[in-house]
Amino acid sequence: MLAKMDPPKGLAALEAAWDARPTRRTFLIGAAAAAGGLVVGLRPLDAARASETAAASPANPLIGYIRITPDNRVTVLSSQFDMGQGVYHGIATLVVEELEADWSQVDVQGAAGDVTLYGNILWGGTAQGTGGSTSMATSWERYRKAGAAARAMLVAAAAEAWDVPGDQISVAAGVLSHPDGRRASFGDMAGRAAEMAPPQDPPLKARGQWSQIGNEALRRFDSAGKTNGSHRFTIDVALPGMLTAVVAHPPRFGARVASFDAGGALAVKGVTDVVQIPRGVAVVAESTWAALKGREALSVAWDESEAETRGSREILDTYHRLASEPPKAIARAEGDAAGALASSAQTLEASYEFPYLAHAALEPMNAIAAMSEAGELEVWGGHQIPTLYQYIAAQIAELPPERVRLHVMTTGGSFGRRAVADGDVVAEAVAVAKAIGWRAPVKVQWTREDDMAGGRYRPAYVHRLRAGLDEEGNLVAWENHIVGQSILAGTPFEAAMVQNGIDYTSVEGASNLPYAVPNLSVGLTSTDVGVPVLWWRAVGSTHTAFAVEAFIDELAAAAGKDPYAFRMAMLADHPRHRAVLQTAAEKAGWAEPLPEGRHRGLALHESFGSVVAHVVELAMEGGAPVIHRVVAAVECGTVVNPDVVRAQIEGGTAFGLGAIMAEELTLEAGRVQETNYDAYTPLRIDQAPAVEVHIVPSDARPSGVGEPGLPSIGPAVANAIAAATGRRVRQLPIRKALDV
Repeated sequence: MLAKMDPPKGLAALEAAWDARPTRRTFLIGAAAAAGGLVVGLRPLDAARASETAAASPANPLIGYIRITPDNRVTVLSSQFDMGQGVYHGIATLVVEELEADWSQVDVQGAAGDVTLYGNILWGGTAQGTGGSTSMATSWERYRKAGAAARAMLVAAAAEAWDVPGDQISVAAGVLSHPDGRRASFGDMAGRAAEMAPPQDPPLKARGQWSQIGNEALRRFDSAGKTNGSHRFTIDVALPGMLTAVVAHPPRFGARVASFDAGGALAVKGVTDVVQIPRGVAVVAESTWAALKGREALSVAWDESEAETRGSREILDTYHRLASEPPKAIARAEGDAAGALASSAQTLEASYEFPYLAHAALEPMNAIAAMSEAGELEVWGGHQIPTLYQYIAAQIAELPPERVRLHVMTTGGSFGRRAVADGDVVAEAVAVAKAIGWRAPVKVQWTREDDMAGGRYRPAYVHRLRAGLDEEGNLVAWENHIVGQSILAGTPFEAAMVQNGIDYTSVEGASNLPYAVPNLSVGLTSTDVGVPVLWWRAVGSTHTAFAVEAFIDELAAAAGKDPYAFRMAMLADHPRHRAVLQTAAEKAGWAEPLPEGRHRGLALHESFGSVVAHVVELAMEGGAPVIHRVVAAVECGTVVNPDVVRAQIEGGTAFGLGAIMAEELTLEAGRVQETNYDAYTPLRIDQAPAVEVHIVPSDARPSGVGEPGLPSIGPAVANAIAAATGRRVRQLPIRKALDV
């Protein structure tokens, strides 16, 4: 099945998906009674024809998108995974808008198990998953339709019960009412509504009728639980009789277990089992502490004959050498870049170096596996790609996929870390539970050190850029050679998503350069390195935006032109980009004088269907940059939750600042050096500047927002440093480049 999966376009090629996206999708609406209530679901019509019924299966007890129960609760069943980005609130907003529910009665649960219901439309609908900032785009139409259908059925039920025309019944704040004074809650009518025929094409509200979508006053409904500690994550789940396992992983990537002595571990009080699994040796115990102490007492001999033994400096030095050679593949070629460079009045060249980066999410990796008495495997975890994990778990457990039930938990951060092609910690949990004979539920819990040293990093990259200006200072030639690992190589996505030697995730943000350059070449050399890599928040744009926008600033300086005007002159064919850049510059007062010692830098980037610009104002103190002001502008189509959009741009800005200022994961002789927050230093709250976010209005469908806030902050800071010091930042993190 995995080899036949269509590529998850939202993760790697959302820009192309937006060009080909359907403007309208036809759904078959279905409804069912559940415990005296109403469940409403939609399927794309083509999928519905292949699966006409919506009957429950062991893998999917949560049929549909909305469940309304007699106790007047409205549960939204989300196809998208919430890792803190606010997608549950966004999807609930779509439902509440059309259903006219009251927020006090609304809950959201993660759903999984039926790809025809929950498949990501922007990924072709063949896999359920969250990534590439596609959540609102894939949910936009179907969850509104589900809300409208449920409201129509509730109205029909009330009309029948009261023997009145349906058009005389109004719905507001979860209450059905008639002018004669009769009123009923959704719960009162849920059972009867389940017997009504679902409307197949319920009308949706016009934009001018919206009260929830775009509401500036609306705030996230899940914030309280996350601030008072009542919200439950996978790390909080404790099942009756549950055992905890920690895994001894190889100290070098690519090493394998040669042998182990379990005696010391088994002597630790509370340790019940020591078992070998494909990814290492698991110590199973009655408590996390006992498991950790048991692992300390475990003796493992590792076979490192195929391990990666190079350090990150050696790897990057190799990349620099490769970048000076011709690329192995060409991602984009227009005109004659080499010829134009040779005839340019002025040429510039620069190389940019980017280190490995860890995701460093607050909740370390974890998952729980348990076999029920009925022979059904249940798995709790942060299931970012449920379809994939269901099949991986089934394969390990030797069960048909429909006998695997996933409990989709919200997660304390992911940034791409929970979207792993081999199942990662989910596979470990199932393997350990199987190895001990399924006799108890097993939680596999990683420590912070396990997480930091466990691989799956943003790849290291080197960019070599060359560009030419004509006598008027116009950009006439551009060459960009990118060298780094493919995050898709060796995964189920490789066959469909790596074409002609091009992993799109390595070149996105560079191959779709928006600036008008008549002669352009973007090349890629993908490397073979034994360090496990993965998508990391904003994926390829994390490095391409920096290289492109920092180099554009160098070219503007060489041409003697204002960086803002230089960019605007090359964006005539991109009105969205112009509007965003203009908004950011105007709101930041780009043309206004700065106080003594302050300097500005700006950058612009498109990713995941959205355009973001940053303007940074900083001062240099003791040789280090101190950021005083950040202004951001974003155009992301129709805004469902303005507060969430601003929060995501703020969060992406802070995440990106931490990465470019200080984050770096290094290897020495193949061993990770930074294993906790003392050495790997994300941005601290006292280092975070205030971020002003300005939303550029749009009537287009929603596009991405979870990731686009990150890419342009880095080059904006670098460009401001150059304005302050004349020194160009070409190596990250900045603390290393500036030696501060």
